[in-house]
Amino acid sequence: MTRALALLVTTVAALAGCRGERQGSAAAEPPADAGGARVGTARVATQGFAQVVTAIGTVTPRPGHFAELAAPAPTRVARIRVAVGDRVAQGDTLLEFEREPFDAAAQSAATALENAQRAYARAVRLVQAGILPQKDSDQAAADLAQAQVGAVTARRAQQLATLRTPIAGVVTRMSAVLGASADQSQPLVEVADPTALDILFGVSPTDAAQIHDGDTVAVAGGGGDAPLGQGRVTGIAVALDSASRAVMVRAELRRPSRPLRIGESVVGRIVTAVHAQAVTVPLAALVPNGDGFQVFVVDSGGVAHARAVRVSARSDSVAEIASGLAPGETVVTAGAYGIQDGAKISRTVRTPE
Repeated sequence: MTRALALLVTTVAALAGCRGERQGSAAAEPPADAGGARVGTARVATQGFAQVVTAIGTVTPRPGHFAELAAPAPTRVARIRVAVGDRVAQGDTLLEFEREPFDAAAQSAATALENAQRAYARAVRLVQAGILPQKDSDQAAADLAQAQVGAVTARRAQQLATLRTPIAGVVTRMSAVLGASADQSQPLVEVADPTALDILFGVSPTDAAQIHDGDTVAVAGGGGDAPLGQGRVTGIAVALDSASRAVMVRAELRRPSRPLRIGESVVGRIVTAVHAQAVTVPLAALVPNGDGFQVFVVDSGGVAHARAVRVSARSDSVAEIASGLAPGETVVTAGAYGIQDGAKISRTVRTPE
């Protein structure tokens, strides 16, 4: 009986000791929020800020350096002289059409012109002699003018039976098929000058209002990660594009790092203004608040206070603050979405500025 009692006392003491150790460990650990919220912070800076409009653009031939050619009249393709990718000089032959219809039309128009000239000369003599009324002379003059137009048109079509390029460049499209029929509504050949290419950007009317001729443009590849060079804005449309409902902005790229391709998509960053002494904060500091934004400003006591700000512009990493902040103040960046007004901030991670 004595031995059993001793064993019971020992067991109770051991259990009490374990419970005491657990209570001691719990007391030694501080509450999860005893040290304040752990967030990133940054100082409000004053620096140069570039106001930028980012847009997707397409490489296109410059006006006056692109030609789209078709047959002068219904005919058939007799010979094809070039292929896509061939370089051509101004005046080089691209296609030849069957000449017989054009030669016959030119001869007929020349004959009609000669007859109209003789008829007009006769009508003038007879009117002067008082044999014919003046209206007959006027009609003969009108017939002569119409015959002259017909002769010019026929000669021009005869010349275009051999299709020549009006510009030097590269053949970018060839849809002609040997022996196939063709007419004026069917473009057969396209020629472009690869040294005279522009970029067309589609922007919203609001962004277009900020862009001016001569603004600087930084152009990168379609993914935005392969810089192609610097350019400038050369024109801004005054009407919306009927298909995209965007305002088209034309830019010229100087000395691209690689040859551009017609139809290629690129990304442009158009610098519309540069503010030398802009008040800026990292984008992570902005917290949506209704229709605007707010930031959390950390005071000298480590307490975060919500403050409404007006954002005038944003870049990829920082925002320009028009009002609500002063340079040198500290704002919460990483973790700002989880902060409440009046929260204690005692442990911070400085955000690079």
